[in-house]
Amino acid sequence: MVRVRIVRLPGAEDLPLPAYASAQAAGADLRAAVSEPLRLEPGARVAVPTGLCIALPEGYEAQLRPRSGLARKHGITLPNAPATIDADYRGEVLVVLWNAGSEPYTIERGARIAQMIVAPVVQAAFEEVEALDATERGDGGFGSTGTR
Repeated sequence: MVRVRIVRLPGAEDLPLPAYASAQAAGADLRAAVSEPLRLEPGARVAVPTGLCIALPEGYEAQLRPRSGLARKHGITLPNAPATIDADYRGEVLVVLWNAGSEPYTIERGARIAQMIVAPVVQAAFEEVEALDATERGDGGFGSTGTR
């Protein structure tokens, strides 16, 4: 288990810490720390505060992902999913929500707005070379391997 240190910002003392909804859930739910209901019009995006700052261990990241129920029922998603929080970031965790639906959606205080997944990170060593090794696919791009 990975230990993630959390500081609640002033005004977020009444909100639960991130929590897993089931024993084998991959993502912990994040909640909206809005002071009053926030209406998100169709097509609009907004950075929703969580009232939390986190300290991830070195070698880890936090990925923010949409909640499937919000996406399916209301078209509420994250335009930059998965969003990445780096281990050295210490500011407030903000969740950019986008209303891709056709109806306005109201975000209430304490509403579960996203999932946070803590995952290990591998940094690559980038090396410039003269040529790359050949593969069967080669430089075939989008859809080059077929649709079935």
